[in-house]
Amino acid sequence: MKKNVLLILLVLISKLLWAQNENDIIQFNNILNQFNNVRDFCISADGNEAFFTIQSPNGKISQLATIKKEDNTWLEPELLPFCDSFMYLEPFLSMHEKRLFFASNRPLNDSFAEKKDFDIWYVDRDSKKGKWSEPKNIGKTINSESDEFYPTISDNNNLYFTKDAPNGFGKDDIYFCKWEDGKYLAPVLLNKNINSAGYEFNAFVSKKEDFILYTKYNTEDGQGSGDLYISKKELDGTWGKSKNIGVPINTKFMEYCPFYDEKNQILYFTSKRQDIKPKKFKSILDFKKYTEESKNGLSKIYMTPFCIEK
Repeated sequence: MKKNVLLILLVLISKLLWAQNENDIIQFNNILNQFNNVRDFCISADGNEAFFTIQSPNGKISQLATIKKEDNTWLEPELLPFCDSFMYLEPFLSMHEKRLFFASNRPLNDSFAEKKDFDIWYVDRDSKKGKWSEPKNIGKTINSESDEFYPTISDNNNLYFTKDAPNGFGKDDIYFCKWEDGKYLAPVLLNKNINSAGYEFNAFVSKKEDFILYTKYNTEDGQGSGDLYISKKELDGTWGKSKNIGVPINTKFMEYCPFYDEKNQILYFTSKRQDIKPKKFKSILDFKKYTEESKNGLSKIYMTPFCIEK
């Protein structure tokens, strides 16, 4: 009897920690369904400005866009003004929201010669209504001849990012750079409680740097593709063993690019989940609406209540 009660309590606690059910997981905004692939999301503290990546179906074209809310209504998305013929993806706002980090393969100078590997870049603005500056490369301390992706910043300005590095544990690993005396120190590979011989990427670090959300690919305890995991910082300052956050957030399809709104306890993430089924359509418009707005296997941004126990 006691075992049964304990089991029920564990199930209830699990439901409180994660999304209650599949119906709690909804698309961020149907306006974004006009794009084939939309991913890599961040949102301002007041919830009135969001940034994301839009891509062509094959991923060969990648641009950054923003969507703003006025009178509680989301307006039409706009491209960020500095985007050009190179690839731009994975935006992240700084704490004061005057700096936007991202990844790009744009060249280091204005010659616009042959594209290079992916680096971490940023743009600045004086205020939320100000214009963005021209892109600035974050520098050689962080960027290298390998690809650097998916920047995320804690409130103390420490930087976490994905790196395709020959000296890591696997193909893609998550690294950390400490901000000290107005500059970043050399990148540090996170421990084996987070990284492995497989693929780890798309890390989101909390404001106080006490937990990290990220994607692990095709793991033994996963659902069959990319799954979201969480690791919490131990009392000694090291990262604890990561845990799969489970279903219904994770599916047999790819889940990646997490962003967590700590104030409102909302998890945003990208998913390629699919449950589209054949049906009879009333018209072309009916077909278009159903195939665009459903979970159709293309990258879409989802949101769900998500309480992280500190």
